[in-house]
Amino acid sequence: MEKIEHKMVAVNGLNMHIAELGQGPTILFIHGFPELWYSWRHQMVYLAERGYRAVAPDLRGYGDTTGAPINDPSKFSIFHLVGDVVALLEAIAPNEDKVFVVAHDWGAFIAWHLCLFRPDKVKALVNLSVHYHPRNSNMNPIEGLKALYGEDYYICRFQVQGDIEAEFAPIGAKSVLKKMLTYRDPAPFYFPKGKGLEAIADAPIALSTWLSEEELDYYASKFEQTGFTGALNYYRALSINSELTAPWTGAEVKVPTKFIVGEFDLVYHMRGAKEYIHNGGFKKYVPLLEEVVVLEGAAHFVNQERPDEISKHIYDFIQKF
Repeated sequence: MEKIEHKMVAVNGLNMHIAELGQGPTILFIHGFPELWYSWRHQMVYLAERGYRAVAPDLRGYGDTTGAPINDPSKFSIFHLVGDVVALLEAIAPNEDKVFVVAHDWGAFIAWHLCLFRPDKVKALVNLSVHYHPRNSNMNPIEGLKALYGEDYYICRFQVQGDIEAEFAPIGAKSVLKKMLTYRDPAPFYFPKGKGLEAIADAPIALSTWLSEEELDYYASKFEQTGFTGALNYYRALSINSELTAPWTGAEVKVPTKFIVGEFDLVYHMRGAKEYIHNGGFKKYVPLLEEVVVLEGAAHFVNQERPDEISKHIYDFIQKF
């Protein structure tokens, strides 16, 4: 890890922190919630050793990236997030027409839309955890989630600015992150109002051995520095995203893609997700989807929980291009 270089890049009105390792074709790694560039530490080393240049930013509102107006969730729309990525690629890879993209969770959501808006920028995509969701023109996404799962569903609880932050504050960043990063229950994720994280059972120690105290401390130090508001604003912009992406209703993602999900990932267990992924719906909207991998025994944070397997899956796929 000590070989990884860190730098700041002026990107789309931000000072974006990136971690970089290796030389060769660029692979852009995009993290999810509640994560950082650090989530890709294992894959960066693996791919750099095999002739690639691995670059992983802290996204808008996260980690050491500064300049995001965190008090305005509208500045966290999918257009801002994809805009950040496009500007970053122009800054760090001006001589590469296309790069490889590897992404997880919210990063996957950004990557799907990067490929939707700017397929000319992406050679091939490996997305983890979050499959492509076609836009539903008939329903606001938050109202849809409330109807399915109720007001205490985590995405619904994240909507009111300052609300969930106030519940997290007395618990502390480290405890919040430990609960989230070691969460393995495939059932819907709830934050009952006033109960905070008490409603979430602790993961058995044997199942969270992939996250050491030192690694957890790294995450905690960064979220103590930034708070959670920037990260939560991604959820708060979901309704805005739905409105603004109306012109792409029914559009297909036309980039060669591999999709990987853990057997116990809560996203994989959302209502209708498995049927959509395996029975033709996913392939309809992502026609160049080449492979779907379900990692037996793995949960949501597969890139950290099963780093070697994920690294090999990435390498095996991008070698084709």
